[in-house]
Amino acid sequence: MPQQENAPWRKSSYSGGNGNCVEVSWPAARVAVRDSKNATGPALDFAPAQWRGFLRGCDGGFDDGGAGR
Repeated sequence: MPQQENAPWRKSSYSGGNGNCVEVSWPAARVAVRDSKNATGPALDFAPAQWRGFLRGCDGGFDDGGAGR
């Protein structure tokens, strides 16, 4: 995904300030994710539905008791 320099990037309020974070941006109907330690580096690009699925998984949906491994 081309770098969106004018798109605002947000870091989680749960970030501990230790530099081990990701930042998220929503440029042009996509969701971009980058490493906060490498703001000029590459970003991953997701469709909004993919991002919502990931967030649902972060809320306990990935815990399948090891069945999916």
